[in-house]
Amino acid sequence: MRVLLILMRRDATSRPDSQSGDQGQARPAEPQAIMSAEQQSAEQQSIVGAGPARPRIERQAVTRVFDGITCYEVPARAALERVSDAAELPFTWGASPYRGCEAGCGYCAARRGHRYLGLDPGRDFSTRIVVKTDLARRLRRELASARWGGEPVALGLTGDCYQPAEEIYRLMPGVVRALADAANPFTVLTKSPLILRDLDLLRDAAKVTQVGVMVSVGFVDDRVRRAVEPGAATPQRRLEVCAALNDAGIPCGVLMAPILPLVTDSSDHLLATVRRAAEAGAVSVTPVVLRLPSGVREGYLGWLEREHPGLVPRYQALYGKGQVAEEGYRRRIAEQVRALAETYGIGGQARRWRRRRSPDRQLALV
Repeated sequence: MRVLLILMRRDATSRPDSQSGDQGQARPAEPQAIMSAEQQSAEQQSIVGAGPARPRIERQAVTRVFDGITCYEVPARAALERVSDAAELPFTWGASPYRGCEAGCGYCAARRGHRYLGLDPGRDFSTRIVVKTDLARRLRRELASARWGGEPVALGLTGDCYQPAEEIYRLMPGVVRALADAANPFTVLTKSPLILRDLDLLRDAAKVTQVGVMVSVGFVDDRVRRAVEPGAATPQRRLEVCAALNDAGIPCGVLMAPILPLVTDSSDHLLATVRRAAEAGAVSVTPVVLRLPSGVREGYLGWLEREHPGLVPRYQALYGKGQVAEEGYRRRIAEQVRALAETYGIGGQARRWRRRRSPDRQLALV
C-alpha cells in the first residue's frame, strides 16, 4: 500500500514558499511522491487485506514528515472556535493554526482532541500535528462577517502556535496580519521563544488594536519541567521572552498554568513563580489548576504512579471522577496567587516590586 509521505529536513531548502503570506501554504521542493487524499483512499480500498484502517485524519489530509514529526495538512473548517468554560481562561473565542504540540507536555488538556482524529492522545500528540494551512484566509472571512462582534481572540489553545512546525509553515504572520487588518484584539498564548521572530508584526498590530501575550509558566522548577514538559523551553527562557516583549512595548503576562496539585502548589513553589514573573515585568499573572479530562487523565496519573505513587490516592480524592479539582482547593490556590501578585505589584498601578535581573540569570535571547 502506498501512502503519501514527503520526507524533508528542517532547513532553508525545505521551508514552504510564503509569498502569499496569509495562506501559508506549504510548497515543498521536489517531493518524492504526491498523491491526493482521494487517490490514497481509492488505492487503499483496492487492496485486499490492507490491514487496520488508517487514522481518520489521514483520509482527509496531505501528509508530510519532517524530522520524524508527521504533519497533516488540512483546510480549516472554521477559524474561530468557542473556548470551553472548563478551561477557566479569560477568553470566549480562540483560533489555532495547529492541533497537537511538539512540546509534549504530559498534562496538556488539548490532548483529548487527538481522539476525535483517530489518533492516540498519549504517544501521537507530540509527533502527529494537524496543520490548518489556510487558517489566515478563513480567519479573514469570518472576521469580516456581519455576525462577528469583534470579541478578543486567543491564539494557540489546541497547540502552541510557535512550536517548531511554525518554523516550516510560517502561518502566524498571516494570522496576525488578518487580525490587525480587522482591528480585532487578540492574545497569543505560547511557551516558545519563536514568538520574538514576529515582534515587528505584533508591534504593528498594536498600533490599531489591543495586542497581548501570555507566556505559560506554571512553575519555575526545571526538574519538574524536564519530567512533564520535555520539549518546552525552560521556565527561565520563557520569562526572558516575557521581559523582551514587555521591553518592546507588547504587554506580556504569565499564564501560571498548570499548577500541579501536591507537586508545584506549595507556598514556596507559588512564591518563586510569582516573584520570577514580577522580575520579568509581567503585567499579569493568571493561575490555572491542572485539568484532567479523558485522554489526559490516564497518562498523567500513569506518570504519578511511576514517579509519585503516594500521591495517586490524594489525586483521586481531589478530582473524584471529574476533570477539575475540588472547588475549594481551586479557590484557595487562586487567592494565594492573587495575594502574591499584589505583594509583588503585578497588575497594580504602582510597581512596589523592582524588577531585578542579574547577569548570571539573564540568558541570551538569540
